[in-house]
Amino acid sequence: MYEALMTEEMKPWRDLLLVHNFAVNEVKTKLQILDEEFRNIHDYNPIEHIRYRVKKPNSISEKLIRLGYEPTIENARKHLSDIAGIRIICSFTTDIYKVFDLLEKQDDIEIIQIKDYIKNPKKNGYKSLHLLIDIPVYLSSGVVPTRIEIQIRTIAMDFWASLEHKIYYKYRNEAPSSITDRLKVCANMISILDERMLEIKNEITSLHDNENTLDKHVISEVELGKE
Repeated sequence: MYEALMTEEMKPWRDLLLVHNFAVNEVKTKLQILDEEFRNIHDYNPIEHIRYRVKKPNSISEKLIRLGYEPTIENARKHLSDIAGIRIICSFTTDIYKVFDLLEKQDDIEIIQIKDYIKNPKKNGYKSLHLLIDIPVYLSSGVVPTRIEIQIRTIAMDFWASLEHKIYYKYRNEAPSSITDRLKVCANMISILDERMLEIKNEITSLHDNENTLDKHVISEVELGKE
């Protein structure tokens, strides 16, 4: 990717993308460590899978023009906060806030903005937790604080958002109201599914905890009988 940006004219774009790629790698490492820790040490892992991306120069330019800005490096740095993006997929809504807590505890991550579309969904039914973070990238020339957008959502939320995006891309954001109404209904169904699955998970956890408590009680009584 970066070999194509080696001309003098494109080097500023290469440098911008490299720094954001380094920032993504920093966060990726943190998440991979947490993921591996939960898989090997804890009984439960809140992270299902993770996706990463850094926008290409043409995508950055198109978005700047769409927002009414000249497609320059300076405007990209000033006006775009999603040049680098990470999406974390979780099983349950409670996992989303668990992952958020884990990120918040990282000393070198500064959370700039939180948009909670789970507690306050968009009008079309979209749900996700959006974070803007700054993370330091250590270069030979010094430290460069770099912004990344992080989206955290459940598998069901991601399924709905992916299909909604494809539909709106096809219609260029001009889908008929009959379609948008049905998408909203589907979003409500997705929310109900998430709630029901969480209830089942909590019930299983409760049953498991009760069994463990009963086992410990029986063992204690047996040991007392031996004395």
